[in-house]
Amino acid sequence: MTKVVFINMPLRESAPPNCAPNGVAILAAILRNHGIEPHILDLNAVRVKDAEALANGWSHGRLMTFQEAEGYIGRCLEKIGEPDVVALSGMITTLRWQEEVSKMIRRNCAGSFLVSGGGLATEFGTGLFEWIPELDGIGCGEGDESILKVVADAVAMKEMGKRGAEESGKLKPYCLGEVGGKLRFSYEGVRPSNLDVTPFPAYDLLEMDPLGNKPLSVYLGNPIWGDGSMNSSAGGFKVNRSINTISSRGCPHACSYCYKGTTGERHYGALSADRLVTEIENLACNLNVDFVGILDDNFMVGRKRIMDMVDEMEKLSLNSNVRWGTHGRLDEAADLRPGHGVNDPKRVDLMARAGCVYIGFGGESADAETLKNMGKGGFILSNGFEEINGYKFPKTMLEGIRNTRRAGIQANLTWIMSFPQETLEQLKTTAAFIKWQEEFYKSCGDKSGTVNKNMFVASAYPGTQMFNHPKVKEILGREFGIKWGRDGQPIRDAALRSYVLSLDDATKVLSGTSGKPIFYGDMPEDDFIEARGHIERGDLDAVLAMPGRAM
Repeated sequence: MTKVVFINMPLRESAPPNCAPNGVAILAAILRNHGIEPHILDLNAVRVKDAEALANGWSHGRLMTFQEAEGYIGRCLEKIGEPDVVALSGMITTLRWQEEVSKMIRRNCAGSFLVSGGGLATEFGTGLFEWIPELDGIGCGEGDESILKVVADAVAMKEMGKRGAEESGKLKPYCLGEVGGKLRFSYEGVRPSNLDVTPFPAYDLLEMDPLGNKPLSVYLGNPIWGDGSMNSSAGGFKVNRSINTISSRGCPHACSYCYKGTTGERHYGALSADRLVTEIENLACNLNVDFVGILDDNFMVGRKRIMDMVDEMEKLSLNSNVRWGTHGRLDEAADLRPGHGVNDPKRVDLMARAGCVYIGFGGESADAETLKNMGKGGFILSNGFEEINGYKFPKTMLEGIRNTRRAGIQANLTWIMSFPQETLEQLKTTAAFIKWQEEFYKSCGDKSGTVNKNMFVASAYPGTQMFNHPKVKEILGREFGIKWGRDGQPIRDAALRSYVLSLDDATKVLSGTSGKPIFYGDMPEDDFIEARGHIERGDLDAVLAMPGRAM
């Protein structure tokens, strides 16, 4: 039987593994439905609990070293047998791991067809061959259909030889011919015409790996959001046993800091309410979870689907037992129609009736100019402003939080500081907004700690509009040596690779060749450092009290 091994790359070491590889599990389910034997090796969930991990305060364990990972992969492959295809999955932050794992695969199973898919492969395309020469192919975009072609090509070359398969025409249309001394492939993923036929993720493949580790138990035991999750979701609710899934792809909006190439960019598509609720029921019954995290970029686009979901959830006896959460936008939670009042019923009220208890919103900034620069100004600013404590806040943002909280749903906002052109006074507006949310939640009887007060420092990711902002380009050129070609795209050279390698943790502040912190706001470096320190300590009053220095 044809065998495919997916390898899930590690994520942030300081946080417990709490997000199961949903995309990989869906592709594995598709292959299994076609008579192919899939396996998943999860380098993120298999952690090492030793003195080093304890010294860092990581009760969940540390990541394996490269040497340990190669031993793990080698022993697993001995039990599985040499796979026909090895598929690497990971975001842009996993470049170093993909480089090293590719070398491991070539040392342990040289005859396997090696491909990389997901965010890293989609962003850099065939340029990834220069950084990871061990690869045979890359898979861009959504892999539901192209994964079957990957396997078909691998089998054809195994049976006919590479040249024979190429000459037969069976490798068309994704074979690029010989590139860099070997036959290469570039697969273009397309959206399935009907997402409802997508199989449930094959999470059972994570129940036990060939060496007896139990990745699925790790994911189930670490809360996806809320207390104990150690991510940007504030406390306020407790999850005992959780799992994640995805119900929609793409997002119709175009925020300048966001890259959605792997899920269809602005081409939005969603599961029907019936199909989604059936999956929630399946996860609840088979995995005995009390919470399902729906990791959509934007769950709340369609009001009709949410209305249908209420009816479907109310049919289930488990509706009162299983809670769920997701991501959305504050304009959708506000449900305001400029000049025409409020949509009735509101999305958040419907979602609460369907069992939703958590929505993560990308607030990013509460300042109007910064929101415009981020590409978020349109709907967020369309309902005007409300002045509170001397600051003008977008009414849409205020009403979005009010509506969500009154519906009984935890509204968790994430924030970005030092976006290009942001001044200290504009940053203060965001700090004041967070303070308002704290006061509002206290008036609702919520405990302290239910509001996220941290902020990410704006990082420029290749493929985003932000990456081509003039100030960003100037700083990246000066600090990292990145250059842009005539087509407006960054040149894929050693400098760009070095920069991408530094993007291994979204929570850290980057530093360039000068050793100084990388930030893009219009404020003096001393102000940035001081403000960042106050924010890390959760002292927003100190940010508001800063006098500011001259540029």
